[in-house]
Amino acid sequence: MRILVTNDDGIDSPGIYALTQSLKEIGEVIVIAPQKGQSAVGHAITMQIPLRVTKSFKDGKFFGHAVSGTPADCVKIGIRNIMKETPDLVVSGINHGSNTAINIIYSGTVSAAREAAIMDVPSMAVSITNHEVTDFRFAAKISKMLAKEFAGKGIPLGTLLNINIPDVPEEEIAGILLTKQGKSKWDEVYDHRVDPQGRDYYWLTGNLMEVDKAMDTDQIAIKNNYVSVSPIHFDLTDYKTFNKMKTWNIERLLNGKKN
Repeated sequence: MRILVTNDDGIDSPGIYALTQSLKEIGEVIVIAPQKGQSAVGHAITMQIPLRVTKSFKDGKFFGHAVSGTPADCVKIGIRNIMKETPDLVVSGINHGSNTAINIIYSGTVSAAREAAIMDVPSMAVSITNHEVTDFRFAAKISKMLAKEFAGKGIPLGTLLNINIPDVPEEEIAGILLTKQGKSKWDEVYDHRVDPQGRDYYWLTGNLMEVDKAMDTDQIAIKNNYVSVSPIHFDLTDYKTFNKMKTWNIERLLNGKKN
């Protein structure tokens, strides 16, 4: 199995290193990741400046390709230009911090997996629920386990799996739950500050507004120490409203317009 590994924390992140080492036990791994951190860049694609790709080494050994762009850039250029064959699976992570509920929209980690899904390649996004992780062993272990499990399951084209892993000792993990994307979101504000030169600047801050209650939502699952696995896709159509709007007959508004 050929596996493309990427992330949004940058190629030097300990999360991507732990993930890569674990996935090497089940397949051929190639790392193509941002040269530097790209958290919360969403699905941005670089268009106005050229992308540069350099080789990255760890302990004197080749580790992967560092791309001067976004997570989505890494997947796109990785599949189209760097890899000789299309990967069987793309795994993005292990992200520092959870990607649940509305956060999915902003996440560079999830967007990398979404780009793979757009390119009809099965993909997973993996996050751990702590920004200051010190031990990735269980997260790497569960990532390998789920990658192996999902590889032969025939995930529909255009769908990716968003996985969130509680940052607790393995013995405290309650299990794995199939979950839906929740609706919890951040109540954010830009904190006004002044630098030593007396110039104003702003720093984004806020608190999570946890509106979800059901155990089968991603945010509540991880809160209760379950590994959350959510199948998501990039079709943003609101089908309930679409069907409701059929009765509005908006076509009539231009029925009398001449060509």
